[in-house]
Amino acid sequence: MKKQTNRSLRASIAITLLVTLFTITSCKQGKEPGAVASLYQTKVQAPKVDIHTAIMTDNMEALRQHIAAGSNLNEKDPLGGSSPLISASLFGKTAMAKMLIDAGADINLRNNDGSTALLTASFFCRPEIVRMLLNKGADKTIKNKYGSTAYESVAGPFAAVKPSYDALGKMLQPMGLKLDYPYLEKTRPEIAAMLK
Repeated sequence: MKKQTNRSLRASIAITLLVTLFTITSCKQGKEPGAVASLYQTKVQAPKVDIHTAIMTDNMEALRQHIAAGSNLNEKDPLGGSSPLISASLFGKTAMAKMLIDAGADINLRNNDGSTALLTASFFCRPEIVRMLLNKGADKTIKNKYGSTAYESVAGPFAAVKPSYDALGKMLQPMGLKLDYPYLEKTRPEIAAMLK
């Protein structure tokens, strides 16, 4: 019986020593720079390509990385003050717009012209994006600096706004914007009906 008690005591002491040694080792590792992060979590780094370039080049993987890294999804571009969501709306990048909306991008953020993603998607006839923005509660009453709401930007006759499309198309063509006039003329009333 005495031998059995001695064995149990030795085993208990050995276990206690092992636990103490493991605890000390763990504490020392935790004090080393980056040890906890490297052992328990991996921080996603933003990609080298900026978020606006990711949108313009259809780089979905870079956009995913920006979202995972916690990049500013509302960062305004230096030229027109557009957010990534406004740019995705302008160029009809539906999957990217959805990803930004789902990640919490500000759907009512305004660019330098006062336009929001909803105004932009409406004017350039992006029905899927308009629908997504409306489903998320985009503000239909916001007016741009020209005094138009999203509805007003598509409610009038196409001929009245064709010069605006011409000017914007010419300015944004180098960035990849292609305007399909028959499509725009046909789709504007559909977008207006969505916005009523």
